[in-house]
Amino acid sequence: MGAPRKYPDELRERAIRMAVDLRRVPATRTGALRRVGEQLGINPETLRNWVQQAEIDEGSRPGVTTAEGQRITELEREVKELRRANEILKTASAFFAAAELDRKLK
Repeated sequence: MGAPRKYPDELRERAIRMAVDLRRVPATRTGALRRVGEQLGINPETLRNWVQQAEIDEGSRPGVTTAEGQRITELEREVKELRRANEILKTASAFFAAAELDRKLK
């Protein structure tokens, strides 16, 4: 489970919408993220990251979408757990194989 979000989803969506709208107009493009960030109390760098991810999610910018990122995280977690289980099974099989050899030698 991730860390709790500092900003509500509604504020995040509104900030992204405002920034994208301002960046579309050439006259307001420069400094749009800074102005929106100041108006809404959001760090401009945070807003820039949000806007970039929104552009990736909508397909207008190359990169890993949010859904793909979540899927990758889930798969990595599953691989880690499977490797751990595999190590436990290897250790257990080696233990029982050694015990079987000891019994046959006696």
